[in-house]
Amino acid sequence: MSISKKVLSLLLAVLMVVNFAVCSSAAEADGTPADLVVYGKIFTSEGNQIVEAFAVKDGKYVYVGDRKGAEAFVEAGKTEVIDFTGKGLVMSGCGNGHAHYLSAFAVQSFGTMIGFDDTVEKFMTEIVPATVKKARETGAKAVYGMGWEFQTFKDNMPTRQQLDAICSDIPMFFADEENHKALVNSIALVNAGIISTDGTVLKKGNDIRGGEIAMSSDGTPNGLLKEQAATYVRSFLDNEALFSVDMAKASLEKIQELILSEGYTMYLDGYSSYFFNDTYYQAAHQLDEAGKLHFILGFSYEIDSWMDVDAVLEKAVAAKKFASPKIKPYWIKLFMDGTVESGTGFIEPVYPDGHQGIVNWTEEELTEMTKKANENGLIMHIHALGNKGVNRVVNAYINGGKPEMRNTIVHIRNVIEPDYKRMADNNIYVTSGMLWHHNTNETAEELKTTLPANMADKGYPMKSFFDNGITVSFHTDYPALSNSPDDPFGVIEIALTGVYHRENGNPWWPEELVTREQALTAMTINCAKQMFIEDERGSIKTGKYADFLLVDKDILTCPVTEIHNAKPEATYFEGKKIFSR
Repeated sequence: MSISKKVLSLLLAVLMVVNFAVCSSAAEADGTPADLVVYGKIFTSEGNQIVEAFAVKDGKYVYVGDRKGAEAFVEAGKTEVIDFTGKGLVMSGCGNGHAHYLSAFAVQSFGTMIGFDDTVEKFMTEIVPATVKKARETGAKAVYGMGWEFQTFKDNMPTRQQLDAICSDIPMFFADEENHKALVNSIALVNAGIISTDGTVLKKGNDIRGGEIAMSSDGTPNGLLKEQAATYVRSFLDNEALFSVDMAKASLEKIQELILSEGYTMYLDGYSSYFFNDTYYQAAHQLDEAGKLHFILGFSYEIDSWMDVDAVLEKAVAAKKFASPKIKPYWIKLFMDGTVESGTGFIEPVYPDGHQGIVNWTEEELTEMTKKANENGLIMHIHALGNKGVNRVVNAYINGGKPEMRNTIVHIRNVIEPDYKRMADNNIYVTSGMLWHHNTNETAEELKTTLPANMADKGYPMKSFFDNGITVSFHTDYPALSNSPDDPFGVIEIALTGVYHRENGNPWWPEELVTREQALTAMTINCAKQMFIEDERGSIKTGKYADFLLVDKDILTCPVTEIHNAKPEATYFEGKKIFSR
């Protein structure tokens, strides 16, 4: 006697629901009242389950199931009850799998953030003079800014001589909004040994590995630095004096306020040693010790291609001393290539003008680094966008890494088809740049002239990761691409529509759009898996910490173009309300 696939599927579904209910009500028998009971439409991030209620005791879920079952945990005068029925969606706290809040807020404390739409004229006549004034008044060791937009600046790029005319005695460093390029003045180049005080050229072009020193027609550096040339010059700033532990603590408190208001309770930083030290590690440790850290913070140590890899690995291993249940200092961050749109992604076929981009590491070097990192309990977290760059990272992870370490590729614009299966088979994780999955019609037309034909209208896959069984989390890369949304709901809408609601654009690569449930999975439990905390957080399940959101809109059923309007009415961390709108 045979059972049809349809009947078998129904039986399995029933068994899953029964098992879920039995497991979720395991704490029901002892009669202990809960601290908090919540009713409503609740998306658990556990197999797309939707339930009616949960109960929280001592910061953890003790019951997840139907309303009747939760009522047994309510005792008048002891249990807080929230009835969110019909008001929106209750869901697990979100995770941001890769962003740069630490560096962005640090820059704001002693420098300035430049607007996405700011023109070259405004930059030179208003922003730079104001930043110089701020530096002089505060005694800062550098004139520092971040956020100028390459496409806006590229046809009228300020030179170091123009910057010198505004300030020549303090090093200037203005990173672009992607943090892949920088504009500097002459003294910054002198301090880094690129030119001498008399103007003699000491380094030029591609002399700094993995980067480019842009040159003027007179054969001298013009002040524009690309990729690793920018990080190299940044390392010669007086970073210890520039950003103190007290400043880092103040920045962290502001970061916490922002991300909790957006609905994040987990965050993996992509640039934690931005100042080539452990200032932020110390600050987080002090806040945690004081009981003031109310989210899970992942740290990644930066290794650039011009560095002594073994020396930096030693520093990254040493930083593990700051680990705690809320602080996870376990990642290594590096760049395989640049960005495809700007011409520095490592791709095949090559760009129409014949170049192939910038690649920072050989496969052998990356394989050896992955091996050393994984052996020392560190996880690789590599920026790779071009398909050749992604392929090289996949090879290194397979040949040098340990699958259980969940080594991760960040952003990924293009993938060679067989690499999807290889990533899945070797437990390689992906953190996807959701904001980049949108484009204006004007930008799309420009890409047709600057990219190979098969990449002009295709980039940043999403659905393919799910289809191939790859664990994928979403990220915002804040403040990169600063014209894009940073909150989870703006990101989710782009993942479903391929369009940013503020842009005049057509859906970008519609074949790669995902479902609402997939997007929520990537924002919650998959980010927890990326951070090795899925047994404790990332979903609404008995025994886990009660990190959850009360969202003012049911994003599972509302019109897809309205998802970006959703906001958390409240954010809870370990059962306590830590943000209320």
